[in-house]
Amino acid sequence: MTDQRWIKICGLSTPETVDAAIDAGADAVGFVFAAGSPRTVTADLAKELVERVPDGIDAVGVFRDQAIDEVVGIASEVGLTTLQLHGRESASDFARARDAGFFTIRAVAAEDYLRETDEQRAAYDHDLLLIDAAVPGSGRLVDSTTIAGRIDEAWILAGGLTPANVVAAVEALDPDGVDVSSGVESERGVKDVAKIRSFVEAVRSIP
Repeated sequence: MTDQRWIKICGLSTPETVDAAIDAGADAVGFVFAAGSPRTVTADLAKELVERVPDGIDAVGVFRDQAIDEVVGIASEVGLTTLQLHGRESASDFARARDAGFFTIRAVAAEDYLRETDEQRAAYDHDLLLIDAAVPGSGRLVDSTTIAGRIDEAWILAGGLTPANVVAAVEALDPDGVDVSSGVESERGVKDVAKIRSFVEAVRSIP
């Protein structure tokens, strides 16, 4: 993390949008490997896209309820730097990912996070926490009133963010970073270069 808020543009699947995110000043680009998403990419395509990512930019793979050995294998093949585990992965899965040399992001719905005890949260050896809406990629906003002031570790806000609402969301919750996917699309699963630029510009405008 830097002094600026960390920005990830997720669900990328074309060279044009990867380049746009990097040129706009995003800190990370995300590739979805979880099944059932309109943004899911193959390992072969992801490898081609990751080759466009310069040093210093995080190449993040998003996985959900996949065997950790499979996840680590794909990530190594593709050249990812970071694993975002977005399902029912165990604390030992995170340890395995970290032992394999990957930066780790634990993604969890706000409601699930608030139900956890301090001991349950402490069991996960992750680098960053990502707080999302109940249905990832749905474009729904997290209810800021439920989580404001209740997270005491480095965390990223996701879920329903757009160029139009990200400033208000960040000012209300003060996360260390933000993650956007559907909010920079022209249609479901199709990223919009202009919206990517607008999103990054909006976040960077926040003091």
